[in-house]
Amino acid sequence: MVRIRLRRQGTNSRPYYRIVVADQQSARDGAFIEQIGTYNPKANPPAATINEESAVKWLKQGAQPSEAIALIFKRQGIMDKVKASA
Repeated sequence: MVRIRLRRQGTNSRPYYRIVVADQQSARDGAFIEQIGTYNPKANPPAATINEESAVKWLKQGAQPSEAIALIFKRQGIMDKVKASA
């Protein structure tokens, strides 16, 4: 199954994440299919930049978002776009 999830980057006290599309069985920081955005939880407020076209495309093809990604997408309004176009 294909998942949209976070891939950790950065140092010990400064986490930074890439939002990637990856096979569910691959390691957290392992191989991925496509990078569709970034997420910085240390910014005030937490900053996310997402390629909305790619995110919607992958969600329509059946990719499942992780819990954290589902919250980020909901804040960005991407989940509403997917539901509206369905």
